[in-house]
Amino acid sequence: MNNSLTINETLINFTPILELPYNPALKERAKKLRQARNLPEVLFWMQVTKGGFYKLDFDRQRVIGNYIVDFYIKKLGLVIEIDGSSHEGKEAYDAKREEYLCSLGLKVYRISVDDIKQRMDAVLGKLEEFIVANYGV
Repeated sequence: MNNSLTINETLINFTPILELPYNPALKERAKKLRQARNLPEVLFWMQVTKGGFYKLDFDRQRVIGNYIVDFYIKKLGLVIEIDGSSHEGKEAYDAKREEYLCSLGLKVYRISVDDIKQRMDAVLGKLEEFIVANYGV
């Protein structure tokens, strides 16, 4: 198995977190969320699925502990959250959730719905920059 990749001439080391808590009671809800066809998530998914983003494997609607995250890259231990109107008024909940995820050793990267709908190239470029800055050697 390959333990690294290169993004913009920077070697990226994989830092998988192999043992994550999992609440099986959320499995069906995660499945329903995947099937819901949330437009920003689908647009992002179309860009990154099947190795479309540096051959990284993205999980969609992944259960971690008592939470369901939008996307998860296991090889990096990276959670990607797409923030839209469903997050408005839930800042305290989101902060608690992010603190929990970080306590597991994960990193969390947030993308706005508007950026996905209007600036997908910039979204992917900024994700590249985040990965290089946080996982680059």
